[in-house]
Amino acid sequence: MREMGFYFITDSTLTKRSVIDDVKAAVKAGVKIVQYREKNKSAREMIKEAKEIKEVCKGRALFLINDRIDIAMAIEADGVHLGQDDIPCLYARKLLGKSKIIGITTHNVDEAIAAERDGADYIGVSPIFATKTKKDAREPLGLEVLKEIKKNVHIPLIAVGGIEITNLISVLEAGADGISAVSAVIAKEDVEKECKKFIKIISQYSEKFLS
Repeated sequence: MREMGFYFITDSTLTKRSVIDDVKAAVKAGVKIVQYREKNKSAREMIKEAKEIKEVCKGRALFLINDRIDIAMAIEADGVHLGQDDIPCLYARKLLGKSKIIGITTHNVDEAIAAERDGADYIGVSPIFATKTKKDAREPLGLEVLKEIKKNVHIPLIAVGGIEITNLISVLEAGADGISAVSAVIAKEDVEKECKKFIKIISQYSEKFLS
């Protein structure tokens, strides 16, 4: 999972279309990881939507569900992404088994080290910059915290929060293995086009770094 590229997160409150249409556009653009994040729908609605997203991602992208292990288990998603207030990683692993992917949101070095120790497959580092996507967002961590986390853990890092085309390279240079940009993609008219912009720059950076 080291090269994670552009990591797509859904947001029904920002989209100008439907979540399903956003996922179709992202997968068509070449996104390889999709996280379904939904805070405002019932479990029944989420299961219905998640099943549709799973079908779109089948054979093309990994499909993870934010927070809701029950829904991830019910529809047999590829894994979950959990926050610091969700079920701890150790217990999530017991429920999901070794084959499923578990990602953990972290905000500092200690949380990142703990996530790796407890068996996370990757960590999200958030928020790197100021973001309007989350109403309860913390103060931005900045690139220095991302660099420190990179020095202290060995699993992939997904940088999240306030990332746009204009600051993308600086985040990659700070050590991110993958990038998620929610409002910079979903709030735009053409999701596929915006995803392709991020994917292209990340790919070019990776090729340059590896050459």
